[in-house]
Amino acid sequence: MSAAVSAPRITAPTPLRRPPALCLALLAAPIATGANAPVLILPDIARSLGVSTAHATWVVTAFAWAMTVGTPLFAALVRHRGLRTTLLASAVAALAGTALVAVAPWLPLTLLGRAAQAAGGAGLIAVAMNLAGSARRMGAITAGFGILGAAGPLLGSTLAGMVNWRAPLALSALALLAVPAVWRHTASTAPERPTHAAPFDTVGAGLVAALASALVLIPMAPFVGAPAAAAVALPLALHVRRRPDGFAPAAVLRSRAFVSSALLAFSFSTSYFILLFALPELAQRRTNWSTESIGTGQLAALLTGSALSWLLAAAAARLGHRRVLTVLIALGTAAPLTAAFASWGPALLLAAAAAVFVATGSNAVLSVHAAQHAPTAQRPAAIGLFVLCYQLGGALGPALATLLVLT
Repeated sequence: MSAAVSAPRITAPTPLRRPPALCLALLAAPIATGANAPVLILPDIARSLGVSTAHATWVVTAFAWAMTVGTPLFAALVRHRGLRTTLLASAVAALAGTALVAVAPWLPLTLLGRAAQAAGGAGLIAVAMNLAGSARRMGAITAGFGILGAAGPLLGSTLAGMVNWRAPLALSALALLAVPAVWRHTASTAPERPTHAAPFDTVGAGLVAALASALVLIPMAPFVGAPAAAAVALPLALHVRRRPDGFAPAAVLRSRAFVSSALLAFSFSTSYFILLFALPELAQRRTNWSTESIGTGQLAALLTGSALSWLLAAAAARLGHRRVLTVLIALGTAAPLTAAFASWGPALLLAAAAAVFVATGSNAVLSVHAAQHAPTAQRPAAIGLFVLCYQLGGALGPALATLLVLT
């Protein structure tokens, strides 16, 4: 088996010069830091904006929602307008959102800025993943995502103490440092508009965004979210039949490789984010560790698991898909079971390390696998829909952790 797998390409008459893997990681990973940076400083945000801490948590929720919805939208932009247009639009959205967050005096404007940041970040991730080209390079992106996401709360708290609470919310803008280098490497993608020039499927995009939004609402408002999701699902299914090459391509949705990979990624992501938010509380209940020890231990476990996930992605081609899948499913099952029943502190930390290892490793390996089995013209859409499933776990996990453990 070849050490590199075919890249999820849009179309390119001339060969695509791929940026270095670290450059792609810098383009994508800071969004994870920005997502988690507010976790420990929500009371500071609430006091500054004159709202309750409960209302301030929308700073996290709005970010997760915009990431979930923005991912397939920007993937569609890659498919219809190419990498350079998507890179530029994403960078503008991320920069505008960061600027708004830096000056917004009220919570609604802050939420608008956070949503723009997240949507722009989703576009940058879509560009990075389309340029990856192999499981090894995809692994560098997702490992960086996991590492910076794990460090986000501590970095956010430290930076807020040194400057103010607005500074941590700007950490995702570090991704913009990679834009010039990536822009140069996409110069060879001509023409700018891909040859797959079907009209943009506005109805399909709206239905997918509505379905994702309804699903995000289910843990917090099940009597609203669940009926809304059911009401959107049927029109979306009918629309896919009418427009099989639209925003949610029928060839992708009918692919067993895509469906199984996306469902696994969603499951692993949800499990990881539940553990991420629930583990400190579980450790306090079941051990005699101090808060500082729990925080330090969790950070070390998450960093270790994220780093090891890159090794799995790098070895994926040699090991074969079945063996990698076996490792992911075994550890992905063991992590939540260990967290549910273990009363020994190190065992809880091992569960956290396994959860982030599985989530980031599956994101790297399964995204490439899912895109490989999609028609070439539909691969950007396949990546966007796959990442949407992964991001849904990031949006649902914290809410489920609150319901299962934190209340």
